[in-house]
Amino acid sequence: MNASSVPLPPLLLLPTILIISLILSPLAGAQNSNHYSEYIGALFTGVKFSDVPINSGVDFHFILSFAIDYTTTTSPPSPTNGDFNVYWDSGNLSPADVSAIKQAHPNVKVAVSIGGATVSGDTVYFSPSSADSWVSNAVSSLTSIIQQYNLDGIDIDYENFQTDSATFADCIGRLISTLKTNNVISFASIAPFDNSDVQGHYQALWASYSNVIDFVNFQFYAYSSATTESQFLSYYDAQRSNYAGGQVLASFTTDGSGGLSPANGFFDACQTLKGEGKLAGIFAWTADSSKSNGFQYETEAQNLLAS
Repeated sequence: MNASSVPLPPLLLLPTILIISLILSPLAGAQNSNHYSEYIGALFTGVKFSDVPINSGVDFHFILSFAIDYTTTTSPPSPTNGDFNVYWDSGNLSPADVSAIKQAHPNVKVAVSIGGATVSGDTVYFSPSSADSWVSNAVSSLTSIIQQYNLDGIDIDYENFQTDSATFADCIGRLISTLKTNNVISFASIAPFDNSDVQGHYQALWASYSNVIDFVNFQFYAYSSATTESQFLSYYDAQRSNYAGGQVLASFTTDGSGGLSPANGFFDACQTLKGEGKLAGIFAWTADSSKSNGFQYETEAQNLLAS
């Protein structure tokens, strides 16, 4: 009998069996969570926090959109170098409304998204005069807004840039780090999409500051509206690789304008991801356009996460 044929004692086999079972288990490296986020307030449709169904079995984040470091006192609007102003529907989404929804639903937190694509129809650019002055102004102005509205977190949604990726990473990374160190916020997310310039800026941020970023709200709805379920799953795996170690959320738009829609297989894809231990959560753009259909997809998404 040669050495390779000698049976191992049972006690020596046990660790090997455990290791193999962990590798083969669908829960190995699992990132499934019950996290749900939804943007709200950008389209001024009169939607209120209290309109949106909230499942007590999910970790629910509203994301107010947007606070923008631009002023509309000039024409066209001009950048203010980190001095942020509220541009969401504050008449229906006020500080009192934030407090009320959080009191009514202990599982709810509320964040503010900064940047966005446009203001008053003009493009919003990330355009700091200098990194130090932008960070100083941003920390000050956003701290004021966050404390006034009793907010919990910040989301980064700049989509157009007039500076290099290293400066963006430095400014945004320092902003998030300072707000967390000062206990102004408890979580932060970023909202990139599949565009080479956008990805270059956000991946530079991720490379240096992933330790302070809690969620990647990747805009999968920026892909074609002809996206199939298999393509969506491929895109999802690609972005999990691009933002390695991050909580990359699956996403859909409630107006059906792009990506894999809830009517055409989005939730089937999410069930697949959940079965593979990959579903870090779901987010939707936007509650503003869901009021007309009774928030059907919000309910379905939360039921899936809570099950």
